[in-house]
Amino acid sequence: MSSRTVLRHLGDGDAFVDLSSWRAVEVSGSDAREWLDDLVSARLGTLGPGRAVPSLLLSPTGGIQAAFTAIEAGESVLLVQDPRQPRSIAGLLEPYVLSSDVRIAETRAGVFAFPGRAQPPASHPASAPSCTGAGLDVVTAAADRDRTRAELEAEFATADAAALEAWRVAAAIPAVGVDTMDGDLPQEVGLEHLVSFDKGCFLGQEAVARSRNLGHPRRWLLPVESGADLRPGDEIVVRDGRAGVVTSAAPLDDAWVGFVRVAWSDREEPMRTTSGAHVRPRVRPAA
Repeated sequence: MSSRTVLRHLGDGDAFVDLSSWRAVEVSGSDAREWLDDLVSARLGTLGPGRAVPSLLLSPTGGIQAAFTAIEAGESVLLVQDPRQPRSIAGLLEPYVLSSDVRIAETRAGVFAFPGRAQPPASHPASAPSCTGAGLDVVTAAADRDRTRAELEAEFATADAAALEAWRVAAAIPAVGVDTMDGDLPQEVGLEHLVSFDKGCFLGQEAVARSRNLGHPRRWLLPVESGADLRPGDEIVVRDGRAGVVTSAAPLDDAWVGFVRVAWSDREEPMRTTSGAHVRPRVRPAA
């Protein structure tokens, strides 16, 4: 099956990706949900069967430390995190436990992502949104992983990590640890929607609220397209001076799409790579 066909199957919801190698962290204990809700950027009150909550853990100064998806797992909460992020959510949360009845443990789980699918497979319950940023996930205990994968393979096509990355970039979904730098604010990298500004106190709340209310971000992560090849690390030039860098890229039809990091003041300027390829802003596709 060609890469273009696999990508189409992912977008249509007819293929899945096995993400069981992603970090999985179990948060349990009588205080677990309230304690977690007091720390993370999203409101966890909507968490329940079939309903996952994507969120961020911010620093006291509002910088993104980690992105993850919270999934209900019985009496516990399972946090699923892309391993490309440099720091595990488990280690970042641990210092805040103190005297709370909270236990944090790295674990294993079967995680099967359908980024382009709206309805759960008939034979398996699922939670949405997916930890990939769109679609849904089938999540199982580690002991059930192989059986679940075999059952899904009998019904759906499979895709690998490279296909998922191409889908992500084409869908213009930023990835923490790939498109972001340490200290980035959610507003600077297109992740403000993972912050609940009306939920009450959480780690970094004052800093992100101040940035939102008092001015524009320092820098900007911009979805782009080009008629020529783009590669992560390509330098972006504005007005004959280096202005930024391509953080991720993928082919899409007869063009290339990706993200570039530039200063806020350069976000609307004509851009090109050092090789002369013109780069244009791209509107994020509708969900």
